[in-house]
Amino acid sequence: MAEKKRILVVDDEPQITRVLRTSLAGNGYDVRTAEDGYAGLKVAREWQPDLVITDISMPNMNGIELCGKLRAESALPIIVLSVKGEEKTKVQALDAGADDYVTKPVGMDELLARVRRNLVRIRPTGDSTQRAITIGDFKIDSDAFRVTVKNKEVRFTPKEFELLLFLARHAGRVVTHRTLLLAIWGANSVEQPEHLRVLVAQLRRKIESESSSRYIITEPWVGYRFEPAGEN
Repeated sequence: MAEKKRILVVDDEPQITRVLRTSLAGNGYDVRTAEDGYAGLKVAREWQPDLVITDISMPNMNGIELCGKLRAESALPIIVLSVKGEEKTKVQALDAGADDYVTKPVGMDELLARVRRNLVRIRPTGDSTQRAITIGDFKIDSDAFRVTVKNKEVRFTPKEFELLLFLARHAGRVVTHRTLLLAIWGANSVEQPEHLRVLVAQLRRKIESESSSRYIITEPWVGYRFEPAGEN
């Protein structure tokens, strides 16, 4: 019998942790809870969960700080819970290392789907010099500057290729606008999001024009998520 996946829920609202514990446990996960970031970090270090779900607004250590500390120590998936309208703090959490987010009030079907996606997706190895990537419908060779999508070669400009390669190395994660701007154009570009919108549109036309699959998913006001097997 396969060992249950471990999920740590960090939230200072007992009602939310109780609901999440019950629902996640009912779907076959081993669940522990913590009431703030300090307690969550301690449990994470001792218990070694497979995934963490954390609120953003908490006393003592908030969710953004917790994301940063967890990401400095581990590559485990992190999902943040945010209140509608908290785009700024949501982006800060993602920039600090969170992988995904769900907006409160939490819809359990959506949360379970995000949990499944983050537990099964291919995580980055941490080696940004990896020269060839085979993931989903994509084969990307950075040495040969060559990309095939569903075994069909597609040609890109240097910036398009750079963007696709960065997204592929962070597949399944929500990557913020700021992170992408810094990665592709550098520090002077963070106040020019129109560059990113244009480049994403160009990339989409080339990889999605002859396919029913949607590979680059827009996360409104936040950034983009790359699904290499596509969403229909």
